[in-house]
Amino acid sequence: MSAFAEPAAKPPEVAIINAVQATIGARPEIVRAARGMSHFGEHALGWIGIAAAGWLVDKPRRAQWAGVAVGAVGAHAASIVIKRVVRRPRPNDPSVRINVGTPSKLSFPSSHATSTTAAAVLLGRLTGLPLPAVLVPPMLLSRVVLGVHYPSDVLAGSALGAASAGVVLAAEKRRERRGERHERRGRGR
Repeated sequence: MSAFAEPAAKPPEVAIINAVQATIGARPEIVRAARGMSHFGEHALGWIGIAAAGWLVDKPRRAQWAGVAVGAVGAHAASIVIKRVVRRPRPNDPSVRINVGTPSKLSFPSSHATSTTAAAVLLGRLTGLPLPAVLVPPMLLSRVVLGVHYPSDVLAGSALGAASAGVVLAAEKRRERRGERHERRGRGR
């Protein structure tokens, strides 16, 4: 055995964070944009604001706009519960630059990824636009650029957000079916 210990290999997820931060995360404008996204996504508040604006201006689809807010908030709440059970600390390797403050020291899953995915799926359904493909990857990547999440945190958060959106969509479908049944009964009289 050598008198000189070889440095321990970095965990793969830390190596991924390092690679992201050394490439796109080395650009100040990217870090600024990631910080802006972080503030927008904090506690799902940006998504709640968009849903509220839609609710105010699009009266025929108010229920769906409310569903966007419910989905984002519900997804965020689910991620907080899971964080408190799992209790995984945020990245703390000295090689990882932390580029934004966080309200919690817990990491898994990413609440930003969770609420963004839920909101993007629901907004995409509402608008007919491919919003998950446009909105989700930048938010997930921003959390890694900022050094506040491991890649598995954002992937798990995104999966949880998609599942949360699925629950809202299923509830909307049940509500629509009940409305159709009620309408048919009303015409039969």
